[in-house]
Amino acid sequence: MDLAIDLHDVAKVYKGRVHALQGIEMRVARGEVFGLLGPNGAGKSTLVKIMMTVIRPTRAVGTILGQPVGHKPTLRRVGYLPENHRFPRYLTGRQTLEFFGGLAKVDRPTLRKRSAELLEVVGMRDWADRKVSTYSKGMMQRIGIGQALMSDPDLVVLDEPTDGVDPVGRRDIRDVLNRIREQGKTVFINSHLLSELEMMCNRVAILVQGQVARQGTINDLTAKSQRYDIEVEVPPHELPGLPGTLGARLGVAFEQAPAPLPAIPVGAPLPPGARPPPLQTPLHKGVLTDGLWIELRGGVLSIGTAEAAKVQPVLDALRQAGLTIRRVTPVRQSLEDLFMEAVTDPTTGQAFAPGAGKAKARTSGGVMP
Repeated sequence: MDLAIDLHDVAKVYKGRVHALQGIEMRVARGEVFGLLGPNGAGKSTLVKIMMTVIRPTRAVGTILGQPVGHKPTLRRVGYLPENHRFPRYLTGRQTLEFFGGLAKVDRPTLRKRSAELLEVVGMRDWADRKVSTYSKGMMQRIGIGQALMSDPDLVVLDEPTDGVDPVGRRDIRDVLNRIREQGKTVFINSHLLSELEMMCNRVAILVQGQVARQGTINDLTAKSQRYDIEVEVPPHELPGLPGTLGARLGVAFEQAPAPLPAIPVGAPLPPGARPPPLQTPLHKGVLTDGLWIELRGGVLSIGTAEAAKVQPVLDALRQAGLTIRRVTPVRQSLEDLFMEAVTDPTTGQAFAPGAGKAKARTSGGVMP
């Protein structure tokens, strides 16, 4: 794999022995949109600032565009939009792009042509000659993305690029990033907007307490949770007999799963203003002859596979039973579900505390000079 970012061991310890990053390993392929996410204090911005040499790491082993982290000449090939960026308020949008292009050593003829193109791309042509002081936050983000692209970089690093941008603007930014990817460039995004990342990214990494908890494509990360839901039309009075009917057709011995204990014991008085908890529809579990798990709750049958071919025998059995199939839906965890799973302590069921976690054993590695 041709890698734009290849980090093997990145660590940062702040004063007071706060381990913000603990041996980060991360791979970003050239030509992909990669999303970095995590709760507040997980170390996302620290990692981005180390990559951009804004702060000094305790340890950094890895490469950016084939050169060691911190290699100054390589930064000319990287476009960067920091979080909470500020531009000179007396400049216009066009002047801002040309100013930052000049800092990146773009020649003057190219500056004017490039700034005009990017103002069109980010939807700021009509505001190009207005001062930055008149811009909304969303307009500032658009100009910010434009300045990150002025030097025609091979890698674009965006820290919260859609913060404060309205839905139309977020869609426009997605289109811009897709065009950048089609040109073979790499986009690295740090964002809290999970729905945006899910639509834009080829792969993601989730940081939790200074460590990479998950990394990969969303399909790969959710492979174990993928299933098909089949909804059948069943009169209410026939629901109790449905497990037996389907079990006989499918060769499955359905067993009813224990119902979860109610938060309020049966017969206990309800708190003032509280409503009685809704009745739980029984859940029946079983295993198909090919080893796939199968569950039935009400009129919805769930099968533990992402392969459509393996669902066909079940559909045939439902039709033979005279049942009407209303819907067949492939289901997987959303990025939000995946995120919540990664940031939840499995021993307590509670979200991990914000900030850095306990330090793990130090691995060998060099320190950036």
